[in-house]
Amino acid sequence: MSGVVVIIGAGQGGLQAAISLRQNGHEGPVILLGDEPGLPYQRPPLSKAYMFDGNEEALALRPESFLAAKQIDYRPATAARAIDRAARQVVTDAGRIAYDHLILATGARNLRPPLPGIERTVDLRTLADARVLRRRLAAPRRFAVIGGGFIGLEFAAVARKLGHEVVLAEAGPRLMARAVSPQMSQDFADMHRALGTDLRLADPVAAVTGEGMVLTSGAVVEADDVLLAAGVRPNTELAEDAGLEAANGIWVDGQLTTADPAISALGDCAAFPDARSGRRVRLESVQAATDHARHIAARLTGGNLPGYAAVPWFWSDQADWKLQIAGLAMPEDRAEQPAPHVVFRFDGHDRLTAVETINGPRIHMKARKAMAAGPVDAAQARDLLS
Repeated sequence: MSGVVVIIGAGQGGLQAAISLRQNGHEGPVILLGDEPGLPYQRPPLSKAYMFDGNEEALALRPESFLAAKQIDYRPATAARAIDRAARQVVTDAGRIAYDHLILATGARNLRPPLPGIERTVDLRTLADARVLRRRLAAPRRFAVIGGGFIGLEFAAVARKLGHEVVLAEAGPRLMARAVSPQMSQDFADMHRALGTDLRLADPVAAVTGEGMVLTSGAVVEADDVLLAAGVRPNTELAEDAGLEAANGIWVDGQLTTADPAISALGDCAAFPDARSGRRVRLESVQAATDHARHIAARLTGGNLPGYAAVPWFWSDQADWKLQIAGLAMPEDRAEQPAPHVVFRFDGHDRLTAVETINGPRIHMKARKAMAAGPVDAAQARDLLS
């Protein structure tokens, strides 16, 4: 196609879609709408490197000169308010923008559970959030963290390294339960406790107060700041208001197209059919967002493509441990630990669904390559260790 492509969302997925369109030869206008001021930036370092160095220039994904050279019409601080599908227009406070194809890269926002005092918490989702937290790390403080997922644990590791007191409360019985096996959860719990983080598992937060937080058990945690890191919610409202189907993400097909052929969706906001399991999934992963973006751009510029089938992968840096996950396991998948800090996950047919490693880049890369080539059985999985 040679028409106007409008992209709502200027995170890594949205920007990658704009870049890939140009790389693939799209000559029509590309308009990238971001609801934050400033240039598109990386989010993963916000809970890690940025907390130490405060280097905002290092966060920028591309300089302004690059966007200009690629003729990407980037419009920061321009929030989309509605989608007029009949007219093929995006409604913003600055006016209407016509499109021939629309890409929704609206991402996700922090989940805010209905707890008394939840308004007292601080977030870690945007650069503005990170600036606030970094300022508070400058002097000794007591931090409480709600949530034992990637963001909460990454921040806890940073805060402990800087000498702060940290209490982390997780409603479930183990850390990162949505992402990793029980064995890997235990490894990380042991590591964080060794760092000095006070973990409170299976004890949900009942309320946030001016002095900290109260747990369901009745325990009182005194803290100067309470970080909310209890998961995210996909930003699907624009799509839903426009009549597109959404349930834990905007529903798309194997080509990442919505029920409206003029609209695609990618990244954290998209729920798509997993090529291996057939289940509809939504991935919170920078790599998934950029892979989605490349696929959509290739489809828009090159015609027919096989359905999206990239092997998902994820990572989290906590203290001096790098967790890497190749593949996507379901909660019921069997876990096998063939070596320290390595876990294989298998489905009911003994097919490898994911490989979890700590500081094991070689095994991680071998696993991604093997799973991309086709199904991997238990015997083949053991070869990944050699």
